[in-house]
Amino acid sequence: MTKDAADRAPVKIIGASAGEISDSVRNLVSTGRLQPGDSVPPIRDLALELGVHRNTVAAAYRMLVAAGVAETHGRRGTVITSLPHLEGEMAVNTELVDLSSGNPDPALLPNIGSALSQIDYQMQMYGSPVIDPRLHQWARNTLAPELDCPFEISVTHGAVDAVERLLTAHLTRGDLVAMEDPCFYASEGTVRLNGFRAASVSVDAEGMEPRALRIALAAGARAVIVTPRAHNPTGVSVTAERAQEIRSVLQRYPHVLVIEDDHFSAISRNCYNRVTPSTTQRWALVRSVAKFLGPDLRVAVVASDEGTADRLGSRLRPGATWVSHLLQQLAANLLESDAVARQLDHARHAYAERVDVLREALTEAGIDTPFPTDGFNVWVPEPAGCAAMVTALREAGWSVRDGSPFRTPTSKTPHGIRITASRLTRPQAREFAQCLAGIRQSIIS
Repeated sequence: MTKDAADRAPVKIIGASAGEISDSVRNLVSTGRLQPGDSVPPIRDLALELGVHRNTVAAAYRMLVAAGVAETHGRRGTVITSLPHLEGEMAVNTELVDLSSGNPDPALLPNIGSALSQIDYQMQMYGSPVIDPRLHQWARNTLAPELDCPFEISVTHGAVDAVERLLTAHLTRGDLVAMEDPCFYASEGTVRLNGFRAASVSVDAEGMEPRALRIALAAGARAVIVTPRAHNPTGVSVTAERAQEIRSVLQRYPHVLVIEDDHFSAISRNCYNRVTPSTTQRWALVRSVAKFLGPDLRVAVVASDEGTADRLGSRLRPGATWVSHLLQQLAANLLESDAVARQLDHARHAYAERVDVLREALTEAGIDTPFPTDGFNVWVPEPAGCAAMVTALREAGWSVRDGSPFRTPTSKTPHGIRITASRLTRPQAREFAQCLAGIRQSIIS
């Protein structure tokens, strides 16, 4: 029991059945009598107090855990849960050189204001089709050459929204989700927030490691989240050979949901290598536009099997929770534009050059960057002291991202820092690399 709980008036749990005991605890939580971090009585003690069998109390506590109201902490017993703290990208500190926020370069994004003025928008009313016809057709034309099976199209409020909807549509609390290690912090947060468990799958220079994936699936993982290109935070893209290895592993588990989060698609320097085998019954390929059209354009196209599309459709229905047709039409206009296509091609080459310049500068300074980077993030392992490194860099005028939020609870990957090079110049890259090398040396010595 927490100190605050000890100061409050004692609570009284009542009930003669598992359902009544569970309801009593939930009522106490709802009224604030029991708060996050408070322990409920040991099973034996509460059974004696209520005059019921210990199995009845144990069943009640299992119901509370299943509902996400409580969690078991071994010898600490059963504890009332708190809402998980979810990480987000960092706010920009204008006093520091921003290498931390994860933002694209605004100069490489299309002019949204100009594009808006070109839309012949008609107000959509309740009951209108959920998906804008032009965006739907663009998605079909773009995805058909890359998918070797029938698929349906859905539209969500960005990639994070898509991943959450897909997981909650197919899984129940307590299910195991295989995730890259390190992984995109928002995916890890989504897993925790919805009561799922994360199974760490290590990543090397070619993508998710098949052996680690095999272990996670053998442990009972019911879903897998894979980033086929520009993995955040490492920048790794899945090679053709690795994709084949992953498909071979997944073929033995046709019931497992496979989600491919291809967030960097239009400006990736690498081609898309599909990891989902033809035997997989439930799958989705998610392509959002935030990284190359702008973070405020909350639209993602989802290709999936028919059953998964039906489940998404029940949650993105007309008259309730559809994605704004204004945003969909804007996205379609931009994606169909030849001028925007040329701009995206320029952005692809610009980001590739900037991360290459940074990696070269780090290598010259004696700092290893083990992953072949796509996208605009570079991962630097820092097993000796990540937090101290981030603090020292801030004091020197550089803002980088502590890599801790990108690690799952069972992570075996060394700590590191994520450096966003989307707006980094060549002189800045050299200066930063030298600064990082000097700070490293001072921390080690």
